[in-house]
Amino acid sequence: MSEISVGRRVGTYLVLTFGFSSVFYFLIIRAGKLEGGGGLWVVGLMWSPAAAAFLASLLTARRLSEIGWRWNWRHAGAAYAIPVLYGLVAYGATWALGLGAFPNQSFVDKLIRPGETSAAAIGRYVLIRATLGVVLSLTTALGEEIGWRGFLVPELARKLPFSRVALVSGAIWAFWHYPLLLFANYHGQTPAWYSLTCFTLLVLGIAFIFAWIRLASGSVWPAAILHASHNLWIQSVFDPLTGDTGRTAWVIGEFGAALAIAGIAAGAFVAVRMRNRAGPSPAPTNSS
Repeated sequence: MSEISVGRRVGTYLVLTFGFSSVFYFLIIRAGKLEGGGGLWVVGLMWSPAAAAFLASLLTARRLSEIGWRWNWRHAGAAYAIPVLYGLVAYGATWALGLGAFPNQSFVDKLIRPGETSAAAIGRYVLIRATLGVVLSLTTALGEEIGWRGFLVPELARKLPFSRVALVSGAIWAFWHYPLLLFANYHGQTPAWYSLTCFTLLVLGIAFIFAWIRLASGSVWPAAILHASHNLWIQSVFDPLTGDTGRTAWVIGEFGAALAIAGIAAGAFVAVRMRNRAGPSPAPTNSS
């Protein structure tokens, strides 16, 4: 495949992605919140990269099997566990340093059933979220990953070394979220510049993990599970279970410093492990 055809494919995909996404940006921004349209606008936005990947594949004669549909148990398990690990590092440090409290008792009080202890309520909540919750999270995460890691990363990997694949795809991925951060309610309780900075650093860091797991597994499914697990554990488990101690908003969540640091550290670990790869990243095995 010539360099110009890779560029044309990537360019076609990006134009289509932002074209489809602009419809949902408008609807969400008009509503002023992610919950606009009963949450359907966000679902549509998250499936815009997939729609673009399918159409760009057809327009540029890219086989749909190259998205990578083969199931991979080993990488699927790792994909689920990785966000739990970097989440525990970030939030564990937050709790240990008193920058956030565990548990968030006001949240736990809403979970407790008659005769139930706080520990039992937390355990029940986490179990449900960690099982059924991640399946529901996968229904939207897959839409993004068919585009970002099913189409974009393998195409970039045909010509670029691994670190540039991760950085370029991560920068595009972060930028795609900016309209929601700047003009809707997808941000922290801190100044916009701070939320934007922490979020960007986090995404650039974990983009190395996403790129690695896609190329190593030859499948889009581990990337989708990784994305679903991240969204589930960070947004629905660690965040609500962490109580505010005064400076907590600056530390936790996708817009706080702790997760940004953990994400950069995890990405750096992957980058070091991949540093001996010279030249273009090997294209993943394309299996249906």
